[in-house]
Amino acid sequence: MPVFAEIAPFFNKGGRFAAFDLETTGLDAKRDRIVEIGAVKFDKSGVISRFSVLINPGAPMPSGASAVNNITDDMLKDKPFLDAVFPDFLRFINDAVVVAHNAPFDCGFINEGLKTRYKTAVKAGDESAGLFSDKRDQAAVALWTPPFPVLPNRIVDTIVFAKEAFPNMYKYNLRDLAASLAIRAKDAHRAEDDARVCMEIFLRCVQCEMEKEKAAV
Repeated sequence: MPVFAEIAPFFNKGGRFAAFDLETTGLDAKRDRIVEIGAVKFDKSGVISRFSVLINPGAPMPSGASAVNNITDDMLKDKPFLDAVFPDFLRFINDAVVVAHNAPFDCGFINEGLKTRYKTAVKAGDESAGLFSDKRDQAAVALWTPPFPVLPNRIVDTIVFAKEAFPNMYKYNLRDLAASLAIRAKDAHRAEDDARVCMEIFLRCVQCEMEKEKAAV
């Protein structure tokens, strides 16, 4: 099913979406680690809330990755570890439709983290310990049924959506696509701004598909 046909009813009813982006130490979800999560929750009326956090990877930041995102060891040394951040991020997205540019990459890292915590919880025989480090957080447990090995949310990949809405673009990477659509990147290769750009690409795709529907009537 085309992306727009799948999400249009939910979008038109005011459903919530959460665009997110990660910065990592590398490209391998099984080996590398998340160092920043940025997200923007929105609906058809606009931005609802934002999420941004730096994460201590527990290892030195590789020079190649640092050269791309300008995130340094000094910036990360006093930041929380992923275990402390995951519950906040999952509470933030809650049951929203997740939006990401090249979703297999970003969701792959999130799912790898969830899988690790799922295995830990199963071994411990504790349905909450693998996901929520603070057992006192009953509100978090109530929102989900942990543990789960992958994100339970519906996911929209804006690369796929953009190819549907704008089939004649030369390139579909985030930077080039945003430039083609006159969407300005304010802080490229930082997670929150990349999430904002992803959201704007998504909304531009929705607008384009709606205009196509009107023209076809």
